[in-house]
Amino acid sequence: MKKTYRVLIEAKDEQGLVYKISKIFSDMNLNIISNSEFVDRDKKLFFMRSEISGDEVEMKKLQKEIFSSLPEKSSVKIVDSSVRKKIVVLVTKEAHCLGDILIRSVDNELDADIVEVIGNYSHLEKLVEKFDIHFAEVSHVGNDRETHANIIKARLDKLEFDYIVLAKYMRILPPSFVANYKNRIINIHHSFLPAFIGANPYKQAHERGVKIIGATAHFVTDDLDEGPIIVQDVTKVDHSHNWKEMQKTGKDIEKIVLSKALKYVLEDRVFVYSNRTVIF
Repeated sequence: MKKTYRVLIEAKDEQGLVYKISKIFSDMNLNIISNSEFVDRDKKLFFMRSEISGDEVEMKKLQKEIFSSLPEKSSVKIVDSSVRKKIVVLVTKEAHCLGDILIRSVDNELDADIVEVIGNYSHLEKLVEKFDIHFAEVSHVGNDRETHANIIKARLDKLEFDYIVLAKYMRILPPSFVANYKNRIINIHHSFLPAFIGANPYKQAHERGVKIIGATAHFVTDDLDEGPIIVQDVTKVDHSHNWKEMQKTGKDIEKIVLSKALKYVLEDRVFVYSNRTVIF
């Protein structure tokens, strides 16, 4: 039975790569549904995402054929697009991003299953339970940052998931935690990074007299709010807005930016390299 697969390739750039890969598809009688490629000419790196139809046996052979045709240290990944990814959501008290994710998941807009929602407060438990999803409170009270993160990790170790989503999770994750999930933790930052990093960016923006405010979805790294950027967006403001009005407006941008970022990631459209992203 033929299914749709995503072929994800990252390699050192050289002449004829698109031809070589396309010829392998053709020789194996695989149908190309869509294809995108990009070359970073400064770093001489080649990226390609193809959607093809075939069966599982063909995919195993295809991966070997493509890999053998590429330069050394290349990456070839083939993903069955019919398999829904699984996410765990971390929250604190704010409901707008979580609520948006829950609704989109129910409506099959995200093409993902929410395995569990973990909060360091219980404020959002009733909201989550309305969607028949398990909520776990892992309080930070009485624990230092490292200990609290280790408790969360112990819980995550019992779950099967692809990505962790920080839906306004207002605690800094220690490097020891982040290291376990490289390019698998997605955060929404209530600012147009790299501007206004850290706490209360809307107040910072207001004091600076900005004319636009925005939000940034990015992968989490050890450097606070400096991980590879996935999606950004902005909206106009003016002198009549106080910082609390900016914050209210910003919430709408935050949930839209986060949902777009999740869609790209869950559809395997994001390649990460050198603290940057390529998005097809």
